Amino acid sequence: MTICLLLAMCVLNVSAQCENCSNEAIKNIMTRTSIRKYTDQPVSKTDIETLLRAGMAAPTAVNKQPWHFVAVTDKAKLKELAGSRGRMLEQCALAIVVCGNMDKALSGKGQEYWIQDCSAATENILLAAHALGLGAVWTGVYPMDDRVANVSKAVKLPEAIVPLCVIVIGHPAESPIPKDKWKPENVSYNEFGGKAD
Repeated sequence: MTICLLLAMCVLNVSAQCENCSNEAIKNIMTRTSIRKYTDQPVSKTDIETLLRAGMAAPTAVNKQPWHFVAVTDKAKLKELAGSRGRMLEQCALAIVVCGNMDKALSGKGQEYWIQDCSAATENILLAAHALGLGAVWTGVYPMDDRVANVSKAVKLPEAIVPLCVIVIGHPAESPIPKDKWKPENVSYNEFGGKAD
């Protein structure tokens, strides 16, 4: 079976948790959903390291790896990090602040690749969390100046470290059905507006 066929099978059956999908990686991608409610159970140190390793396995421009991750488990720090962003961060067991390290980023216009690099790391962490049976949600920080300032202050980031996002993680206390986001009208073949052969 080709990956395309597996992907098509998964998309047609998202609400049934991708039961016909025999490829575990594709199944994990297609069934991941944002989780915003968590139990009180802590996330193990082993799982935290697995999540961080998954983040660092992401591809980066010129292999610069211009990132830094701040894993937050302290409840007082999570509350401070939450600020006015809602109760998710107060309820979760773990937050990972995904940051760009400007000292490791490319120079010139290429410096902005740190955003793509850290976004790839963020998606890896989200998928790893789902594979481990954890729930997670990506909350945006950069480029909103007030959010960048609040998160930087909460976790004491130096000037060269810029927070891209905060991934809120914990053991899920909800089970939302994954959304079917497949829209053929958002796809072109060979050129914009091109149809499949």
